[in-house]
Amino acid sequence: MHILFLTDNFPPEVNAPASRTFEHCREWARAGHQITVITCVPNFPKGEIYPGYQNRIFQTERMEGIRVIRVWSYITANEGFIKRILDYSSFMAAAVLASAFVKSPDIIIGTSPHFFTACGAFLASRIKGVPFVFELRDLWPESIKAVGAMRDSLVIRLLERIEMFLYRHAAMIVSVTHSFKRILIRRGIEADKIKVVMNGADLSRFRPMPKDPELSERYGLKDKFVVGYVGTHGMAHALDTILIAAKRAADTNSDDYRFVFLGDGARKEALKSQATCMGLRNVIFLDSVPKAEVARYWSLLDAAVIHLRRTPLFRTVIPSKLFECMGMGIPVLHGVAGESAEIVEKEGVGLIFAPEDADELYAQLLRMKNDSSLYDRLKHSCLNAVDRYNRTAFAGLMLQLLQSK
Repeated sequence: MHILFLTDNFPPEVNAPASRTFEHCREWARAGHQITVITCVPNFPKGEIYPGYQNRIFQTERMEGIRVIRVWSYITANEGFIKRILDYSSFMAAAVLASAFVKSPDIIIGTSPHFFTACGAFLASRIKGVPFVFELRDLWPESIKAVGAMRDSLVIRLLERIEMFLYRHAAMIVSVTHSFKRILIRRGIEADKIKVVMNGADLSRFRPMPKDPELSERYGLKDKFVVGYVGTHGMAHALDTILIAAKRAADTNSDDYRFVFLGDGARKEALKSQATCMGLRNVIFLDSVPKAEVARYWSLLDAAVIHLRRTPLFRTVIPSKLFECMGMGIPVLHGVAGESAEIVEKEGVGLIFAPEDADELYAQLLRMKNDSSLYDRLKHSCLNAVDRYNRTAFAGLMLQLLQSK
């Protein structure tokens, strides 16, 4: 089977869409299938091209059995609505053009968050006369409104009409959450065409390991209880909540805690300025690291914070870093309501706090640190639960679904 996959995030980028797409495609290639990925040059989230790459019209490489075609696109940082639309639409156009030169795909997948990539996959499927599969990672453009980037308008309503068109014309929709499936059914999409393949962890990378001694020494983390946020620093994440909790810790005159932020995004510089204004000496900001180094930095954490803004839409999402924490055996302080909180409670892998409630976050942090038997139970539950969220198994499930088309 020849699978053509369109995505504008792919390694060496390290965000959740890039990791899921690569890990699925890698497993499909290992199973003997021909995999072609059309993507752009790596630049997320700063809008800066990674070393070793150039923004050319067309270039190819091989990555663990996957043929990767990189096309030109308008590159911008992950901020500013108009610039991002130019980024998304330019990639869509270039991807459709490149797909015309891909020989004999059997199926074409387009992945969100935004649906311009899915639009490109739909158009390419019509050119090639093969089924189009929409991998649904985010309810876009609803998420634009959820983070306050745009209010309801004619533009949003036009985007919503395009969104519904894509759902109706997809041969199959692969949703990453059950909540998304329920929402689409309420919006009139037939249930039988919506399949759920959740996110998971690559257990070959995310597994228990001792704290990295060199990094611990470098950042002054020895003998500290290290609380970490790993991922994009964006409008959706409301990470000032963690800064306020860090201030609560600092105000107790306790030097027991360190709060580590690892990653980049549109809000990072503002967060660094806010931390400086608050006089926080217990907060450390680190830039994104290569994929091969991510688990090494995860190892520094005693607890991981997962957080999104308080909005109804985010009750439907499941941050993929939850499963990476399980794989590492790191208990979670979970500030996302809805389906993901249900997983945390069911599996017993962390403590829940209300989104954007810094006081409750701090209270749960104290509880986790000061109750060693509770902490040990949470850590043990992480390792017991993670096998149920194995990325390799989910890749196999998705492959079976694709072969049925």
